[in-house]
Amino acid sequence: MHDTPTVVAPDPEVSTESIVEAILFATDAPLAPAKIAQLLDVGDARDVRRHIEALNERYANSGASFRIEEIAGGFQMLTLPVYNNWLSKLRADRKDSKLTPAAMETLAIIAYKQPVGRAEIEAVRGVAAGDLLQRLREANLVKIVGRAEEIGRPLLYGTTKRFLEVFGLAALDDLPKAEALGAVAPPPKLVPMPPEAPSAATAPEAPAHV
Repeated sequence: MHDTPTVVAPDPEVSTESIVEAILFATDAPLAPAKIAQLLDVGDARDVRRHIEALNERYANSGASFRIEEIAGGFQMLTLPVYNNWLSKLRADRKDSKLTPAAMETLAIIAYKQPVGRAEIEAVRGVAAGDLLQRLREANLVKIVGRAEEIGRPLLYGTTKRFLEVFGLAALDDLPKAEALGAVAPPPKLVPMPPEAPSAATAPEAPAHV
């Protein structure tokens, strides 16, 4: 009795486009086009953008559940918003990954009014903000961006690149439009994007309770 020969599938054709796809599939954070070009060791950022456009066209034509989206100055492979309902069930037991309402309000004030000092944040919220500011800094959502030109030169706070990633923003200009923020009116609520399998309208998971 003869053994059945093993059929070995041929290696897939490796192209620059497929390498870009593999790089983005493997990363868990947005990659700048210049960084992708550096990893490819061929072409430049423009070429990378063309490859991404071609990949997204292929995904759309094949009915794929994901796209490559531009977030925080880089590109990342994200699932489409239509699948959020099912993905949210997957994340139902991860409530500890959400920001507290107080942290979200403080973060929203900083996002819309940056650079902003602690006194102004506390004037809007009506409560002390020192502890929340420290925790938001520890979560890498907020950073010190300078000092105010006034008596005591208080610290000024702004958001980080991680903030853009968490909320699925390419830049601060993509924040939801808000009316001028008064001294007592809180800014619009920000909605952190789902963790684990982020969507094209979402971004990586928000940090643990802050």
